[in-house]
Amino acid sequence: MNFVIGLLMVFGLVFGGFVLSGGSMAVVLHALPYEGMMIGGASIGSLVVANSFAIVKGSGKGILTVIKGAKWKTDDYGDLLSLMYELTKVYKTDGILGLDDHIENPKESSIFQRYPKILADHFAPELITDSFRMLAMQFDDKYETEDVINRKIKKHHHEAMGPVGALTVMADGLPAIGIVAAVLGVIKTMGSIDQPPEILGGMIGGALVGTFLGVFLAYCMVAPIAGRLGQIVDEDGVFYTIIRDIFVAMVADYPPSICVEMGRANIPTSMQPNFYEVEEAQKELAAAA
Repeated sequence: MNFVIGLLMVFGLVFGGFVLSGGSMAVVLHALPYEGMMIGGASIGSLVVANSFAIVKGSGKGILTVIKGAKWKTDDYGDLLSLMYELTKVYKTDGILGLDDHIENPKESSIFQRYPKILADHFAPELITDSFRMLAMQFDDKYETEDVINRKIKKHHHEAMGPVGALTVMADGLPAIGIVAAVLGVIKTMGSIDQPPEILGGMIGGALVGTFLGVFLAYCMVAPIAGRLGQIVDEDGVFYTIIRDIFVAMVADYPPSICVEMGRANIPTSMQPNFYEVEEAQKELAAAA
Protein backbone atom coordinates (compact mmCIF):
# COMPACT_ATOMS: atom_id res chain seq x y z
CA MET A 1 0.00 0.00 0.00
CA ASN A 2 2.81 2.42 0.86
CA PHE A 3 4.38 1.74 -2.52
CA VAL A 4 1.20 2.70 -4.39
CA ILE A 5 0.57 5.78 -2.24
CA GLY A 6 4.16 6.91 -2.71
CA LEU A 7 3.98 6.51 -6.49
CA LEU A 8 0.74 8.47 -6.67
CA MET A 9 2.31 11.27 -4.63
CA VAL A 10 5.45 11.35 -6.79
CA PHE A 11 3.69 11.40 -10.15
CA GLY A 12 0.79 13.57 -9.00
CA LEU A 13 2.87 16.28 -7.36
CA VAL A 14 5.73 16.34 -9.88
CA PHE A 15 3.68 16.40 -13.07
CA GLY A 16 0.76 18.18 -11.42
CA GLY A 17 3.08 20.99 -10.35
CA PHE A 18 4.56 21.12 -13.84
CA VAL A 19 1.14 21.46 -15.49
CA LEU A 20 -0.19 23.95 -12.92
CA SER A 21 2.85 26.16 -13.45
CA GLY A 22 2.00 26.41 -17.13
CA GLY A 23 4.06 23.56 -18.53
CA SER A 24 2.84 21.53 -21.48
CA MET A 25 2.85 17.75 -21.28
CA ALA A 26 2.76 17.49 -25.10
CA VAL A 27 6.55 17.84 -25.46
CA VAL A 28 7.20 15.40 -22.61
CA LEU A 29 4.76 12.80 -23.92
CA HIS A 30 6.13 13.09 -27.46
CA ALA A 31 9.73 12.51 -26.36
CA LEU A 32 9.00 10.03 -23.56
CA PRO A 33 8.82 6.79 -25.62
CA TYR A 34 12.12 7.43 -27.41
CA GLU A 35 14.02 8.80 -24.40
CA GLY A 36 12.54 6.04 -22.25
CA MET A 37 13.68 3.38 -24.71
CA MET A 38 17.24 4.71 -24.69
CA ILE A 39 17.48 5.24 -20.93
CA GLY A 40 15.58 2.08 -19.98
CA GLY A 41 17.49 -0.02 -22.50
CA ALA A 42 20.88 1.27 -21.37
CA SER A 43 20.16 0.90 -17.65
CA ILE A 44 18.61 -2.58 -17.92
CA GLY A 45 21.33 -3.69 -20.34
CA SER A 46 23.99 -2.48 -17.92
CA LEU A 47 22.25 -4.39 -15.12
CA VAL A 48 22.41 -7.57 -17.21
CA VAL A 49 26.07 -7.03 -18.11
CA ALA A 50 27.16 -6.32 -14.54
CA ASN A 51 25.33 -9.12 -12.71
CA SER A 52 24.65 -12.84 -12.77
CA PHE A 53 21.33 -14.13 -14.04
CA ALA A 54 20.25 -14.94 -10.49
CA ILE A 55 20.75 -11.34 -9.37
CA VAL A 56 19.05 -9.94 -12.48
CA LYS A 57 16.07 -12.24 -11.84
CA GLY A 58 16.13 -11.32 -8.16
CA SER A 59 16.08 -7.63 -9.04
CA GLY A 60 12.87 -8.12 -10.99
CA LYS A 61 11.34 -10.10 -8.13
CA GLY A 62 12.55 -7.41 -5.75
CA ILE A 63 10.12 -4.91 -7.24
CA LEU A 64 7.24 -7.31 -6.50
CA THR A 65 8.63 -7.80 -3.00
CA VAL A 66 8.53 -4.04 -2.40
CA ILE A 67 4.91 -3.94 -3.57
CA LYS A 68 3.87 -6.87 -1.35
CA GLY A 69 6.00 -5.93 1.67
CA ALA A 70 7.86 -8.15 4.14
CA LYS A 71 7.16 -11.86 3.92
CA TRP A 72 6.91 -12.63 7.62
CA LYS A 73 3.97 -11.19 9.57
CA THR A 74 2.95 -11.32 13.24
CA ASP A 75 1.12 -14.64 12.85
CA ASP A 76 4.18 -16.17 11.17
CA TYR A 77 6.38 -15.30 14.14
CA GLY A 78 3.79 -16.91 16.40
CA ASP A 79 3.87 -20.02 14.22
CA LEU A 80 7.66 -20.09 14.35
CA LEU A 81 7.64 -19.97 18.15
CA SER A 82 5.10 -22.81 18.22
CA LEU A 83 7.10 -24.89 15.73
CA MET A 84 10.33 -24.46 17.65
CA TYR A 85 8.53 -25.17 20.93
CA GLU A 86 7.25 -28.48 19.57
CA LEU A 87 10.65 -29.49 18.24
CA THR A 88 12.54 -28.53 21.39
CA LYS A 89 9.99 -30.32 23.54
CA VAL A 90 10.37 -33.55 21.54
CA TYR A 91 14.16 -33.19 21.78
CA LYS A 92 14.02 -32.71 25.57
CA THR A 93 11.64 -35.66 25.99
CA ASP A 94 12.87 -38.23 23.48
CA GLY A 95 16.30 -36.99 22.48
CA ILE A 96 17.54 -36.51 18.94
CA LEU A 97 16.22 -39.93 17.86
CA GLY A 98 12.68 -38.71 18.55
CA LEU A 99 13.16 -36.02 15.93
CA ASP A 100 14.61 -38.29 13.27
CA ASP A 101 11.45 -38.55 11.13
CA HIS A 102 10.77 -34.81 11.39
CA ILE A 103 14.31 -33.74 10.54
CA GLU A 104 15.06 -36.15 7.72
CA ASN A 105 11.78 -35.55 5.88
CA PRO A 106 10.18 -32.29 7.06
CA LYS A 107 7.61 -32.29 4.24
CA GLU A 108 6.14 -35.48 5.70
CA SER A 109 6.54 -34.36 9.31
CA SER A 110 3.34 -33.99 11.32
CA ILE A 111 4.94 -31.08 13.16
CA PHE A 112 6.19 -29.13 10.14
CA GLN A 113 2.93 -29.71 8.25
CA ARG A 114 1.09 -27.64 10.86
CA TYR A 115 3.05 -24.61 9.66
CA PRO A 116 2.80 -24.67 5.84
CA LYS A 117 4.15 -21.17 5.21
CA ILE A 118 7.33 -21.92 7.13
CA LEU A 119 7.63 -25.31 5.47
CA ALA A 120 7.31 -23.68 2.02
CA ASP A 121 10.13 -21.21 2.70
CA HIS A 122 13.36 -21.90 0.85
CA PHE A 123 15.64 -21.44 3.88
CA ALA A 124 13.88 -21.80 7.25
CA PRO A 125 13.24 -25.60 7.15
CA GLU A 126 16.79 -26.19 5.93
CA LEU A 127 18.25 -24.04 8.72
CA ILE A 128 16.19 -25.87 11.35
CA THR A 129 16.89 -29.40 10.09
CA ASP A 130 20.61 -28.78 9.52
CA SER A 131 20.93 -27.40 13.05
CA PHE A 132 19.38 -30.53 14.54
CA ARG A 133 21.57 -32.71 12.34
CA MET A 134 24.59 -31.08 13.98
CA LEU A 135 23.30 -32.36 17.30
CA ALA A 136 22.96 -35.84 15.83
CA MET A 137 26.66 -35.64 14.94
CA GLN A 138 27.54 -34.71 18.55
CA PHE A 139 28.20 -31.09 17.62
CA ASP A 140 26.66 -29.66 20.76
CA ASP A 141 28.90 -26.81 21.95
CA LYS A 142 26.57 -23.80 22.21
CA TYR A 143 29.20 -21.26 21.13
CA GLU A 144 30.39 -23.22 18.12
CA THR A 145 26.80 -24.06 17.21
CA GLU A 146 25.86 -20.38 17.28
CA ASP A 147 28.87 -19.53 15.12
CA VAL A 148 27.95 -22.12 12.48
CA ILE A 149 24.32 -20.96 12.33
CA ASN A 150 25.46 -17.33 12.12
CA ARG A 151 27.61 -18.19 9.12
CA LYS A 152 24.64 -19.78 7.35
CA ILE A 153 22.41 -16.78 8.11
CA LYS A 154 25.13 -14.37 6.97
CA LYS A 155 25.56 -16.24 3.67
CA HIS A 156 21.80 -16.25 3.07
CA HIS A 157 21.57 -12.53 3.89
CA HIS A 158 24.47 -11.70 1.58
CA GLU A 159 22.80 -13.52 -1.30
CA ALA A 160 19.45 -11.85 -0.58
CA MET A 161 21.12 -8.43 -0.65
CA GLY A 162 22.54 -9.01 -4.15
CA PRO A 163 19.55 -7.44 -5.97
CA VAL A 164 19.66 -4.48 -3.57
CA GLY A 165 23.22 -3.69 -4.58
CA ALA A 166 22.41 -4.13 -8.28
CA LEU A 167 19.43 -1.75 -8.11
CA THR A 168 21.48 0.77 -6.14
CA VAL A 169 24.16 0.78 -8.83
CA MET A 170 21.45 1.21 -11.46
CA ALA A 171 20.05 4.21 -9.59
CA ASP A 172 23.53 5.76 -9.36
CA GLY A 173 24.02 5.42 -13.12
CA LEU A 174 20.62 6.62 -14.32
CA PRO A 175 21.34 10.39 -14.15
CA ALA A 176 24.43 9.94 -16.35
CA ILE A 177 22.50 7.73 -18.76
CA GLY A 178 19.87 10.47 -18.92
CA ILE A 179 22.59 12.90 -19.96
CA VAL A 180 23.68 10.50 -22.70
CA ALA A 181 20.13 10.46 -24.05
CA ALA A 182 19.96 14.27 -23.82
CA VAL A 183 23.24 14.67 -25.73
CA LEU A 184 21.89 12.44 -28.50
CA GLY A 185 18.81 14.69 -28.61
CA VAL A 186 21.01 17.77 -28.93
CA ILE A 187 22.97 16.09 -31.73
CA LYS A 188 19.69 15.44 -33.51
CA THR A 189 18.65 19.05 -32.98
CA MET A 190 21.95 20.40 -34.37
CA GLY A 191 21.36 18.32 -37.49
CA SER A 192 18.11 20.24 -38.00
CA ILE A 193 19.46 23.71 -37.29
CA ASP A 194 17.78 25.07 -40.42
CA GLN A 195 14.32 24.42 -38.99
CA PRO A 196 12.08 27.21 -37.60
CA PRO A 197 12.55 28.21 -33.91
CA GLU A 198 9.30 26.58 -32.77
CA ILE A 199 10.47 23.21 -34.14
CA LEU A 200 13.97 23.60 -32.69
CA GLY A 201 12.44 24.52 -29.33
CA GLY A 202 10.39 21.35 -29.30
CA MET A 203 13.45 19.26 -30.23
CA ILE A 204 15.58 20.84 -27.48
CA GLY A 205 12.73 20.31 -25.01
CA GLY A 206 12.54 16.68 -26.05
CA ALA A 207 16.29 16.30 -25.50
CA LEU A 208 15.98 17.74 -22.00
CA VAL A 209 13.34 15.11 -21.24
CA GLY A 210 16.22 12.63 -21.27
CA THR A 211 18.04 14.45 -18.47
CA PHE A 212 14.81 14.80 -16.52
CA LEU A 213 13.87 11.15 -16.98
CA GLY A 214 17.26 9.87 -15.85
CA VAL A 215 17.23 11.94 -12.65
CA PHE A 216 13.53 11.26 -12.00
CA LEU A 217 13.87 7.50 -12.36
CA ALA A 218 17.04 7.42 -10.26
CA TYR A 219 15.88 9.38 -7.23
CA CYS A 220 12.12 8.95 -7.34
CA MET A 221 11.84 5.33 -8.45
CA VAL A 222 14.86 3.02 -8.48
CA ALA A 223 16.74 4.33 -5.43
CA PRO A 224 13.63 4.23 -3.17
CA ILE A 225 12.82 0.73 -4.41
CA ALA A 226 16.38 -0.42 -3.66
CA GLY A 227 16.27 1.18 -0.22
CA ARG A 228 12.93 -0.38 0.68
CA LEU A 229 14.03 -3.77 -0.65
CA GLY A 230 17.06 -3.61 1.63
CA GLN A 231 14.80 -2.87 4.60
CA ILE A 232 12.58 -5.83 3.74
CA VAL A 233 15.57 -8.18 3.43
CA ASP A 234 16.73 -7.06 6.88
CA GLU A 235 13.23 -7.43 8.34
CA ASP A 236 12.76 -10.92 6.93
CA GLY A 237 16.26 -11.89 8.05
CA VAL A 238 15.22 -11.47 11.68
CA PHE A 239 12.97 -14.52 11.25
CA TYR A 240 16.02 -16.73 10.87
CA THR A 241 17.87 -15.24 13.83
CA ILE A 242 14.92 -16.27 16.02
CA ILE A 243 15.55 -19.87 14.96
CA ARG A 244 19.20 -19.45 15.97
CA ASP A 245 18.37 -17.94 19.35
CA ILE A 246 15.91 -20.68 20.28
CA PHE A 247 18.19 -23.45 19.06
CA VAL A 248 21.24 -22.15 20.94
CA ALA A 249 19.16 -21.80 24.12
CA MET A 250 18.04 -25.42 23.68
CA VAL A 251 21.66 -26.57 23.29
CA ALA A 252 22.44 -24.64 26.48
CA ASP A 253 19.90 -26.96 28.19
CA TYR A 254 17.15 -24.44 28.94
CA PRO A 255 13.54 -25.73 29.13
CA PRO A 256 11.48 -25.41 25.92
CA SER A 257 9.33 -22.56 27.26
CA ILE A 258 12.44 -20.54 28.21
CA CYS A 259 14.04 -21.22 24.81
CA VAL A 260 10.93 -19.88 23.10
CA GLU A 261 10.83 -16.83 25.37
CA MET A 262 14.44 -16.02 24.44
CA GLY A 263 13.43 -16.13 20.80
CA ARG A 264 10.27 -14.09 21.37
CA ALA A 265 12.29 -11.34 23.04
CA ASN A 266 14.16 -10.62 19.79
CA ILE A 267 11.12 -10.42 17.50
CA PRO A 268 10.58 -6.85 16.16
CA THR A 269 8.21 -4.98 18.45
CA SER A 270 5.60 -4.32 15.77
CA MET A 271 5.24 -8.08 15.11
CA GLN A 272 6.00 -9.49 18.54
CA PRO A 273 3.29 -11.66 20.13
CA ASN A 274 2.94 -10.99 23.84
CA PHE A 275 3.92 -13.48 26.54
CA TYR A 276 0.36 -14.61 27.24
CA GLU A 277 -0.41 -15.28 23.58
CA VAL A 278 2.66 -17.53 23.33
CA GLU A 279 1.78 -19.26 26.59
CA GLU A 280 -1.78 -19.90 25.40
CA ALA A 281 -0.50 -21.34 22.11
CA GLN A 282 1.75 -23.71 24.04
CA LYS A 283 -1.16 -24.86 26.18
CA GLU A 284 -3.23 -25.54 23.06
CA LEU A 285 -0.39 -27.61 21.60
CA ALA A 286 -0.14 -29.60 24.82
CA ALA A 287 -3.89 -30.20 24.86
CA ALA A 288 -3.86 -31.30 21.21
CA ALA A 289 -1.02 -33.71 21.91
